[in-house]
Order: sequence, then C-alpha cells, then structure tokens
Amino acid sequence: MNKSELKPAVVFEQFAKINEIPRPSKREEKMIAYLKNWGESRGLDTRVDETGNVIIRKPATAGLENRRTVILQSHMDMVCDKLVDVEFDFDNDPIRTHVDGEWLTAEGTTLGADDGIGCAIELAILDSSDIEHGPIECVFTRDEETGLTGAEGMKAGFMTGDYLINLDSEDEGQIFVSCAGGRNTTATFHFQREEAPAGYFFLRGQLKGLNGGHSGDDIEKKRANAIKILARFLFAQLKKTDLRLAQFNSGKMHNAIPRDGSFVIAVPNADKEQVKADWNVFAAEVEDEFHVTDNAMVWTLESAEPTAVIEQTVARNFIYAVQAVDNGVFAICQDEALGGMVETSSNIASIETEAQRIKIVSSQRSNVMSNLDNMCNTVGAAFTLAGAEVVHSDGYPAWKMRANSKLTEIVVESYKKLFHHDPIVRGIHAGLECGLFSERYPILDMVSFGPTLRNVHTPDERLHIPTVQMVWDHLLDVLKNIPQK
Repeated sequence: MNKSELKPAVVFEQFAKINEIPRPSKREEKMIAYLKNWGESRGLDTRVDETGNVIIRKPATAGLENRRTVILQSHMDMVCDKLVDVEFDFDNDPIRTHVDGEWLTAEGTTLGADDGIGCAIELAILDSSDIEHGPIECVFTRDEETGLTGAEGMKAGFMTGDYLINLDSEDEGQIFVSCAGGRNTTATFHFQREEAPAGYFFLRGQLKGLNGGHSGDDIEKKRANAIKILARFLFAQLKKTDLRLAQFNSGKMHNAIPRDGSFVIAVPNADKEQVKADWNVFAAEVEDEFHVTDNAMVWTLESAEPTAVIEQTVARNFIYAVQAVDNGVFAICQDEALGGMVETSSNIASIETEAQRIKIVSSQRSNVMSNLDNMCNTVGAAFTLAGAEVVHSDGYPAWKMRANSKLTEIVVESYKKLFHHDPIVRGIHAGLECGLFSERYPILDMVSFGPTLRNVHTPDERLHIPTVQMVWDHLLDVLKNIPQK
C-alpha cells in the first residue's frame, strides 16, 4: 500500500496537508492561521477566541435542521520528539510519513496523529457535500499537550452544541466516558559548582532505545523509565565509591515516559574499572528485568572531559530523592464500571541540569481528585526532604462518567449495528479536555473515541490505517442518528 491508496482518502488527504504545517505546543500560530483561512475560504462561520482556539460551524444538511447540535473536537498541537541522531526542525520542517504495512509512521519523529488525525476527520466532514448531519461545530483547541491551556482559556459560550465528541482517543473499539485529572510537580535543586578532587576520572553514561510512551495511557505497561534506571545506577555507586555528579539530563515532555538519558560523573582513578564493570552487570540485569517491554536498550559508558561538579551534598540528596520518589501505578479504580483501570499514578518525566540548578518535572494523574492531591504531596515530600524547592501546577480536573448518557447510548448502538459486537465503554487514565469542558459546560453530554495509535509522544508513534476507516464510518452513522431538539 502506498500513501495515495490510504482510505478514507478524504481524511488522509487532510492529514497530509496538516502534517505540512508546523504545530508544536504553544507555537501553533501557523495552524491557527491555516484553520481560519480554511474555514473562511469555504464560507463557513469561523471564529478564533482570545486563547487561539478555532471553531468552524457548518449548517445541517437539508431536512436535518432540527437535530441537536454536535460538537466535534480535537487539539491542533502535537508533541515534538525525534531520535537523537535525526536532524529535524519542528518549527519549519514538514513531518515525513511512511507506510509500513497497515501502519502509518514518521521518519524518525513523532507522527502528529495525536491529534492531527482528529483534526483531519473534522476537516473532511466540513469539506463534504454528501454526508448527512445536523448542525455541526468543529472545535480545534491549542496547547493540549503541555497543560490543556487552550481548553482552560476557552470561555463559556464559545461552543453552543448539545453533544460533544472528542476525537483524541487511541484505541478503536473503545468508547471513553471518563478521564483522569492531572497536575505537574516541579522540583529544583540549587547548588554551587566545585572542582573535582585530584586523581578523579570522568565518565559519561548514556541509555537510549527505550520505548517510552504516554505517561497516562501507557503507565500501566511497566515500561522502563530512563531517569529511574540511571538514578538506580548512581545510587548503587554512591555506596561503593566517592562519586561526584556533574550532569544529569533526560526526558523532554512532561507527559511522556523518558526514553533516553545521560549523566556525567567523576570517580577516583582507582575505582574507574570497577565502575565500568558494574555498569555492564547493571545493564544486563535491567535488560532482563524489562525484556518484554523494552528489548532494544543501548548502553554506553565512556570517558568524558573534566568539568566542574555539583557540590557533593546537593548531588547526593538529588540522587537519593530520584531513587526514592514514587513512580508508576499507585492505585487502581475501585469502580467496577471502569474495568479495573489505573486510578492514580506518577511519572518522573524530565531532568535538566543547568549551571547552578537541576530541574525535575514529574506528572501526577488520578480520576479521584483527593488522591491526586495525595500523590502530588507524596512526590513533593520526597523532594522537599532532600532540600529541593517544590512547586505544583494548577493542573486540570477529572471528567466523571455521566449516568444515563444519551450520546453514549447512540454511539454504542451505532457501533454494534456497524461492527456486530459491543464496544468497550471505559475511562482513560490520560487527561482529556473533556474534564475542563465538564466544568464550563456542566450539561454537555460527551464521549471520546478515535482510531488506534501506538507509542504516541515518541518517534515510534504509529497510526493503524484500517481503524481510520472504521472510525470514519462510525462517526458518520452517529451523526445521522442524532435526535431532534
């Protein structure tokens, strides 16, 4: 199959055009301009709010004017990540896509199907002349990936529909009716640099090739976290040698499991060969530990140029804190209707070393807001005890499952009719903008579904091509069966 044969063609044509437009989170100006010009050039009611969210309204097809208004919603920004050896400028270069069997991927970068494919579906519907539907509002929010600030900045009244279908889910055949709330915890260690003692040897350790993934949707898959693994090695070495730390860097996005990382250390000359031997043993043990989820790890430990190191007490406290901080699944939902999904989790997402500080960003999630507070406090306490300055973000709310949802009933019955089996109705541990919409539009009936995506937020992101057609057929059938006002 080549790209010209992808079905439905109307959706993949729109997706190809979207992937020509740079749209990093917080830098979506080119995409906003594209959507505004796109809607206005077709004579559709197109508006941009103060935050930069775009809404394009399309009237009903003849005979369906009295149906309830449906909002179709997706986010325009994308996570920008690439392989370390790939040259790519996310502010200017188009995404280069590739068909691999039944999957669409990108060449060494994130694909942008999260949530470019949702945007493409909306544009394909807006551009159609042969689809039956009532009044439609297509909404494109900005900056979903770095805090849902587009949805947070949207004022009540921007959307006026009765039902909302969010197109930002990643498992075809699953209808999402609930999502987690989330908050970030940032810990900062301040320090002075000092010279390493005489007779010390500098080493640079690097780990790459991990699968990483979305820190909400993939957290239960027990994938390796590069930060936690590298910290484990340093923690063990602190007990064996007078280790001095110069650098520790890993991760890029607050909502991704870090897939690579590196450190620079200094150890006494007499211990350097033992440290190298320990590294090899440790690498083998970790590879065995994660042989199912992460089977392509690449480990390197090599000499490095001498440099000033972090003052010893701060470096030790930092390593101890990263070793100690809770990471992964913390609790499972007790509500049987949500099918044993993850309730509460935390992911240490990025570490950046600067001249006189180390900044650590972690992400906490929960469907129960009181337990979200507890998880943030647990993570914050570990860093506070180690002497870090800790700040919690405002975050975003959970979206609670709506009892007796008419839209859920329509979506489920349509799916059963088309595909002859029941969809899975469930919650998701990732954050969706539906949580914020539920605060501002409390009577809005909402669901979320979409085609199958894998390894989002990483350069291994891929879209399962056949499921795009299934979601397209399903959505068009739902639009035909929206009830009257």
